Amino acid sequence: MENLKYIFLGIILISIQTFGQLKPVQYKDGNQILNGFKIVPSQKGSQKPGILILPAWKGIDKLSKDTAETLSELGYYAFIADIYGEGNYPKDNGEAGKVAGFYKKDFVAYQKRISLALEQLIAAGANPDNIVVIGYCFGGTGALEAARGHLNVKGVVSFHGGLGKDATRATEPITAKVLVCHGADDPYESKEEIATFQQEMRDTKADWQMIYYANAVHSFTNPESGTDNSKGAAYNEKAAKRSFEHLKLFLNEVLKK
Repeated sequence: MENLKYIFLGIILISIQTFGQLKPVQYKDGNQILNGFKIVPSQKGSQKPGILILPAWKGIDKLSKDTAETLSELGYYAFIADIYGEGNYPKDNGEAGKVAGFYKKDFVAYQKRISLALEQLIAAGANPDNIVVIGYCFGGTGALEAARGHLNVKGVVSFHGGLGKDATRATEPITAKVLVCHGADDPYESKEEIATFQQEMRDTKADWQMIYYANAVHSFTNPESGTDNSKGAAYNEKAAKRSFEHLKLFLNEVLKK
């Protein structure tokens, strides 16, 4: 009986460690090592939907981890993608701008890294046909690239992400549903780029929506961005909460639970 008690306690401890906690996952793109994170819903079950999270331009951060944990509490599998790979993580904004710029220009490489992360999300247990991609800033651009690249996802959500694409690229039908959460005062997206993006959505016959948040600039979801709007990137608590509620509504509509 004593042995059974310890076995039972061990099972409980394993369950606590397995469910509802972020776990590092190492995977590869060729010889490039990638370091992501997975988390499973507290009530694990087969065929539950999954959310792929694409971080901002400095890579995996507290915001992406906090988001993954919250989504797991809501009943979703989640995986945080490593786009840059080991040895390529930026140390400052200058380096972040360069490496993020590379993937924005080489969208095929960006889409491949997103696809590899999707494979890891599915390997963690998510339903392969019931997935949404969300992203912040640079990751928001990636979410749109998942839609443009016809990856097998039900929908994509961009939080204060870059909206533009090379004008020489072909415009093809977009089947994934699209939600863009945008700061009304974001200085990094011009009126022209916004208009071009919206026309792209019309031309591709996409099911899309774009929500503006008053008094919000770039990076409005990230508490680590400070609160000074004059810097162009700042946290806005009201916009952050509202945009997350809009995300939940979108997930409830798009995904089957």
